[in-house]
Amino acid sequence: MRHIISLLVENESGALSRISGLFSARGYNIESLTVATTEDPTLSRMTIVSIGDDRIIEQITKQLNKLVDVVKLQDFTEGNFIEREMMFVKVRAAGESQRSEIQRLSDIFRARIIDVTDTTFCIELTGSGDKLDAYINALHEKNIIEVVRSGSMGIMRGDKALTI
Repeated sequence: MRHIISLLVENESGALSRISGLFSARGYNIESLTVATTEDPTLSRMTIVSIGDDRIIEQITKQLNKLVDVVKLQDFTEGNFIEREMMFVKVRAAGESQRSEIQRLSDIFRARIIDVTDTTFCIELTGSGDKLDAYINALHEKNIIEVVRSGSMGIMRGDKALTI
């Protein structure tokens, strides 16, 4: 089962290593990892996506809660949440027909063209992982120069919040 775990952690060196070590010690892969500081510069928010059975993920979350670096933890799998990824795609866009086709496709997916040269477009797209995959599949593979994805970010719907 796919689990999305969000953590508030102390913004200190070594925290990421200790947290990811719990997963690797049990032979579980981290499918996606996103980390950034919060409005409080002493805290970072980390979103981890992993696939595993409930029993193992429960063990990992219990051990994560014991780490000094972890201030608070929330497993989004247990509630109603919003999940998004962000992606940059650099594509070849040399001819007028190719450029207009990419613009049309970007409009359909609500993507933004954020950089233009004579031969390339750099496109920004935000949405579910499935939406980002569909956009990549809709582009002609030979036109794709580079793809950069952020990994999943999530937030609980309604009044629930991961705060201290």
